[in-house]
Amino acid sequence: MNFYDQANQRIVVVEAKATADFWDSHWQAGDFVGQVKAGKNNLLVKKASSRFLPKGARVLEGGCGLGQNVFGLEAWGYDAFGIDFAQKTIAKINQHFSGLKIKAGDVRSLDFPDDFFDGYWSLGVIEHFTDHSLILVEAKRVLKKNGYLFLTFPWLNPLRKWKAKRGDYANYEAQGEKNFYEFIFSEKNIIKELESLGFSLKMKKPFDAIKGLKDEISFGHSFWQKVYQSRNFAARCFRLFFSLLFARITGHAILLVFQKI
Repeated sequence: MNFYDQANQRIVVVEAKATADFWDSHWQAGDFVGQVKAGKNNLLVKKASSRFLPKGARVLEGGCGLGQNVFGLEAWGYDAFGIDFAQKTIAKINQHFSGLKIKAGDVRSLDFPDDFFDGYWSLGVIEHFTDHSLILVEAKRVLKKNGYLFLTFPWLNPLRKWKAKRGDYANYEAQGEKNFYEFIFSEKNIIKELESLGFSLKMKKPFDAIKGLKDEISFGHSFWQKVYQSRNFAARCFRLFFSLLFARITGHAILLVFQKI
């Protein structure tokens, strides 16, 4: 269930707490090896990385999950590292992909020296932590001066803002951490927070427009769900076209790229 937190201009999603055990269970389904290898097809990560980082740059993905983006970054010529707190998943990655530099750890307390990385990818991580500022402080610490932070999170897009203004979400009252799943943030608040830490915004890109639409409407939901899940060529082309037109309105998530100054 979604609640609107007016004081902090964010949506609070209450479902199930996103613990290490939750993610270990979540990532066990499907073709594990195939899912990891599919990371080399992630055009969002590939294009943003190539725009700001030279080949051979040392890059960390904090909260790497299955490790698919670490696999992709390695395939594209970067010196990629990954860290995640889901230890069973990390053990499985190490079993099948021993060449990847992925280990268990806490993104709020990284086991890397200061000024170590040229780039840091955080893909859908900070929204699951009530103390996400610790993640951002650690990202700054391990990044070199002029290094880049690539940050994605669920976005309080114009459609969601309109729904909040209409009162479509219940008013937020502290639910406790037991059932907290994630926040949906205003990008302005995250930008302000990172600028106060000494970062400069370099790029902003909303994405995943169909998910942002299907999750917020009831009319035609089953149709949009099928389009979102389909892997046939026509559906993929439609998703791309739809996102080009409507990502700024219904994008589920947003990519922000910052440079450490």
